[in-house]
Amino acid sequence: MTRSDSSSAPPAPRALITGVNGFTGRYMAARLAADGYRVWGTVRAGEADSAHDLPGNATPLAADLLDREALAHAVETAQPDVVVHLAAVANVADGDVARTYVVNVVGTRNLLDTLAHQRHAPRAVLVASSANVYGNVTPGIIDETVAPQPANDYAVSKLAMEYVAKRWNAQLPLVIARPFNYTGVGQSTDFLLPKIVEHYARGDRSISLGNTDVSRDFSDVRDVVDAYARLIEVAPRSKIVNVCSGTGWTLGELLATLARIAGYAIEVKVDPRFVRANEVRHLIGSNAKLRTLVDDSERTPIEETLRWMYEEARKRLRPV
Repeated sequence: MTRSDSSSAPPAPRALITGVNGFTGRYMAARLAADGYRVWGTVRAGEADSAHDLPGNATPLAADLLDREALAHAVETAQPDVVVHLAAVANVADGDVARTYVVNVVGTRNLLDTLAHQRHAPRAVLVASSANVYGNVTPGIIDETVAPQPANDYAVSKLAMEYVAKRWNAQLPLVIARPFNYTGVGQSTDFLLPKIVEHYARGDRSISLGNTDVSRDFSDVRDVVDAYARLIEVAPRSKIVNVCSGTGWTLGELLATLARIAGYAIEVKVDPRFVRANEVRHLIGSNAKLRTLVDDSERTPIEETLRWMYEEARKRLRPV
């Protein structure tokens, strides 16, 4: 019998996730670690000490997207085979417009330029954009052939980021993902569904919301990171891909679903402070291209996602 020589085993592939300590980043780290990657992730300088418990034993690297020297050090340390770029100003209602543009556009440019000049070339770089770039283009299902019409500064910054990224198509194996709305445990209550779930979990009898005549394509965050992981495996170079469920939900339908889960209906009050004049009314995507590329056929039902969020929020807010 011949003893297997463990030293001959190939080294684990290496992954770099920007914004690894964020909502999506933590799920992404866990998924890539489960796939056998060694994971590094960038965090803001002030988060380095608090990011020691990252999923998948990911190693935090303090590097702001606007600090080219720190970025170069992070990339050189990780020497990634794959890169998932998630770091961004991600809130549509963020009041610091200049910061939104600088981080999302210039920060992405800094990262891609750094990757293009590193000695270890990655085999896949996924850049997370946003379905918000489509704006109010059509009441129908939106596929990647629909021309973007961004309706707010966040969306404009993401579309500008896509154009900047295209400058590196010849040098880097880029895929641009356009995720539609998604949610899950750990998402900030600045976002709509976590805010509503939190109210139900506390047992509140009323909630103040903004525009109520909207419909959205919602996915579970675990499905989104699954799609990202599959995309970096097939590495469809120079592609733009919607990441979505293909199903739209009105706010009324979501509230009715949560009422079934919680056992009561909450009173909705429209607060003018939360109403945005440039609100995108309908945003429902086609995932046909995604399914063609990665056979993305299994989706978590929205009721299952909301129940998961509600039960976890109840544990946190009403501990036994």
